[in-house]
Amino acid sequence: MDMHTVVNGEGARHGLGRVVLGDGRASAVTASDVLAVARGGARVELSGEALAALAASRGIVDALAAEPDPVYGVSTGFGALATRYIGPELRGRLQRNIVRSHAAGMGPRVEREVVRALMFLRLKTLCSGHTGVRPEVAQTMADVLNAGITPVVHEYGSLGCSGDLAPLSHCALALMGEGEAEGPDGTLRPAGELLAAHGIRPLELREKEGLALLNGTDGMLGMLVMALADLDVLYRSADVTAALSLEALLGTDKVLAPELHALRPHPGQAASAANMLAVLAGSGMTGHHQDDAPRVQDAYSVRCAPQVAGAGRDTIAHARLVAERELAAAVDNPVVLPADTGPGASGSGGGRVESNGNFHGAPVAYVLDFLAIAVADLGSIAERRTDRLLDKNRSHGLPPFLADDAGVDSGLMIAQYTQAALVSELKRLAVPASADSIPSSAMQEDHVSMGWSAARKLRTSVDNLTRVIAVELYAAARAVELREGLRPAPATRAVVEAARKAGVGGPGPDRHLAPDLAAAEAFVRDGRLLAAVEEVTGPLR
Repeated sequence: MDMHTVVNGEGARHGLGRVVLGDGRASAVTASDVLAVARGGARVELSGEALAALAASRGIVDALAAEPDPVYGVSTGFGALATRYIGPELRGRLQRNIVRSHAAGMGPRVEREVVRALMFLRLKTLCSGHTGVRPEVAQTMADVLNAGITPVVHEYGSLGCSGDLAPLSHCALALMGEGEAEGPDGTLRPAGELLAAHGIRPLELREKEGLALLNGTDGMLGMLVMALADLDVLYRSADVTAALSLEALLGTDKVLAPELHALRPHPGQAASAANMLAVLAGSGMTGHHQDDAPRVQDAYSVRCAPQVAGAGRDTIAHARLVAERELAAAVDNPVVLPADTGPGASGSGGGRVESNGNFHGAPVAYVLDFLAIAVADLGSIAERRTDRLLDKNRSHGLPPFLADDAGVDSGLMIAQYTQAALVSELKRLAVPASADSIPSSAMQEDHVSMGWSAARKLRTSVDNLTRVIAVELYAAARAVELREGLRPAPATRAVVEAARKAGVGGPGPDRHLAPDLAAAEAFVRDGRLLAAVEEVTGPLR
């Protein structure tokens, strides 16, 4: 279900192809950095400031570990077992055991980019100086990322509270030289062998370090960041295909006038309408709605395209704000804080360790689900436009199913079936995961976010939306070509020409459609649709 969006690493600061985790502030990391590491293979480096922050927080943990009073995560068990004091001789074993026991995922492997995003974001939090791990723990994680080693992480195992425990545990297990991982050549091998092959020494965990490697929202956040990048492309692509459908249906572009959208000042709506207008500029096909079969207004799926796509854009803007806040966070439990201890804190002269609930994934889970709803609706309205193009009673002069010889040829009839099946799946995937909660850990963790599940289904939704848009593109481009005697907009001509060069077939007798649809999907997915349009229009909003 990978989108495989092209990312060239331009978001990585301090040089192309590398990201430096900086000055002890988690807020230094951007979405572009996540994409550069997860998808672009950028190297990760730790600055001197980050190493100093790691050493300082580790000093606090070491001081607390030497005291006789129990401190959660340092000298106690975990979760429902947190009441047991653990002596110094068992603490290394305790940290190893939490990683081993929590690496309990099941199901298929998740994608490489998801694991890399998850590890990078965990490393970002380690370098914030609030987790108490030694500098060598963070350096080992960076070394594994830079070596192209990808631990095996499974689909199922996270409830999205106490973070993405099982997925992060599988990553931590690999740092210990245990479990399986994929090498840079794509081959699965024991993690210990891969570490040895790249000169990386397996970690021997000490107090708090196992827990610090597991307790974060990094998986769901990484998937949110990547989904936002993909949706930025897809929403602009949907504006293009909506414009092509309007044009093919001989609709009016007057409903896209800026002064109309200013009356309802939702920024996403205005941007979508402006994009459609830009694509339609110079068209000789718009405004023919009063010709042979006069109609006062276009159907909602055409006329209200900016309102629906715009609402989704505004949802994306909210989700991006949440992602930026989460990128600025240091999520762990417990966290290490400096010396200004407050009431009830577990502290030593140099600082304190505090339990908290910041690992709860609700903020991220909610927006992941919001996005799935918006994606489903965008897919739904695109499918309605496609169906209209294929229906001779509503297409204003186009042949049935855009067939070459209707009756002998079926045209795009079943392409629309496929699109309808995808939209039906999008609607099922829009059911919120975050509305559910299931208790765990002997009722200690009695309310969870299900954010990982929300992220996983959103990835499927984004992938299927690409296909839905591709089918609309395929139908609209064919319909435009069938309007003989009318001249489409220059941007439309550029799209059709580029699509044909990309292997997306045009009108003609029935043929095997799956290869055409796959070519259309690739044309949308890798950004060539947008590139073709923007060569004419300039950058879309």
